[in-house]
Amino acid sequence: MNAVSSVTRTDVRFDSDGDACGAWFYRPTGPGPFPVVVLCHGLGATREMGFDPYARAFAEAGIAALAFTYRGFGDSEGEPRQVLDIGKQREDIAAAIEYVKRLDDVDPDRVALFGSSFGGGHVIAVGADRDDIAAVVAQCPFTDGQASGLTLGAVSTVKVGAYAAADGVARLLGHKPVYASLAGTRGEAAMMTAPDVIEGYRALMPEGFEEDNRVAGRIGLDILFERPGRKMKDLKCPTLVCACEKDTVAPYGPTVKYAKEAPNVELKSYPFGHFDIYLGEGFEQASTDQVAFLKRVLKP
Repeated sequence: MNAVSSVTRTDVRFDSDGDACGAWFYRPTGPGPFPVVVLCHGLGATREMGFDPYARAFAEAGIAALAFTYRGFGDSEGEPRQVLDIGKQREDIAAAIEYVKRLDDVDPDRVALFGSSFGGGHVIAVGADRDDIAAVVAQCPFTDGQASGLTLGAVSTVKVGAYAAADGVARLLGHKPVYASLAGTRGEAAMMTAPDVIEGYRALMPEGFEEDNRVAGRIGLDILFERPGRKMKDLKCPTLVCACEKDTVAPYGPTVKYAKEAPNVELKSYPFGHFDIYLGEGFEQASTDQVAFLKRVLKP
């Protein structure tokens, strides 16, 4: 248990379909019950990668926070490892929601979702399908699979397609997954290959963090058919979308289009790249806007 300023962070675990998800719970100072925000990370990421500052910012504002790691990644249980299943990750989010609702210090009627990158798409989809979410924050969100696929370049697209096909066959035959890279350079078989990916992805890792830069290839095909941005218009709760104008992973254009068509969405744009929003000035600007939004909506 670590205390920084008025925020206490506790290591916790919750069940998702029989597997334990590792998580951090951030408790604000003072008496509860508190509103709470569940933080959901991006493609192959774990809670150690850039989420602690956001969770602390929310907790400093009087909003409890739960940052967790999906099954099959990091210190969470689940086999096989490093397999990104969109449906199962959204089940993990649902399990996290049910977990925080049962906590003594939390108000179950004031649960918000925060998602970044691929998790931004998750919280849009999950929030649109539920009536018990008080607010959604989607940061540099993945909203359109075809648009994101085009950022790979032709050579990487062909290579990722080959890994996706091989992994699909392995899955049908009951064999071990066939892995591609999560982050790579242009021309490699990787899910993200833009020029700022390697440096930006690794900048999120704390000192001593053990990187596992693999993901089962099947997600390369699954992504192309995912367009969670289409569900923005179905969100019934107040929603804040924080979009990066120089985003090389989750393109800005489709996100803005979806946001402008959604009646309950507020859009904030920032002159940053996909990974810049986690650190430095990008973090300061985005977290300030997000805290103001959540305080206004959740009334801690």
